[in-house]
Amino acid sequence: MKNKKLDLRFGVITLLILLIALSRLVPHPANVSPVGGMALFGAAYYSRRYMACLIPVVAMWISDLAVNNILYARYFDHFVWFYSGSVFTYGAFLLIVIFGTFILKKVRVTNLVAAALGASVIFFLVSNFGVWLSSGMYPHTWAGLVSCYAAGVPFFQNTLLGDLFYCGLLFGAFELSVKNIPQLQTKNLNL
Repeated sequence: MKNKKLDLRFGVITLLILLIALSRLVPHPANVSPVGGMALFGAAYYSRRYMACLIPVVAMWISDLAVNNILYARYFDHFVWFYSGSVFTYGAFLLIVIFGTFILKKVRVTNLVAAALGASVIFFLVSNFGVWLSSGMYPHTWAGLVSCYAAGVPFFQNTLLGDLFYCGLLFGAFELSVKNIPQLQTKNLNL
């Protein structure tokens, strides 16, 4: 019985992450995305830390394939497996997972809001650093780095809104499911 409960819980967590990753295909405002929410959700609920990194990253990569090769196909002359800034995007994603494992040891509203804010800041800092370093849009000087971060500030609000919204959606849906489906509860499962 214990393994069936673990399998069901693992399956529901994974299904929620995959579904929310596919929501990136639905029209939405720029930077209002589930990326931070997926990372934090995986960090909070997967009992095996490598799964907290692996499954959300794979889900995001699959959704990236769809986004880049269906929605943005007109911008590329070939099939895109990875885009130029993906190392920074996925690096930020993994940092958010690590951050989430520490701040979300107990899932509470205050911890979740703090985690979403932290995820937004991490993504902002890492992704804009990546743009500065690799795009050629800004000179590789202190002034160029400051200009790059200043240009990213208007997008930060949407990143924060996306992280708060998707954290609320993922965590709320899962906690509601746990209350209504006793097999999802972790009591006496020794996770």
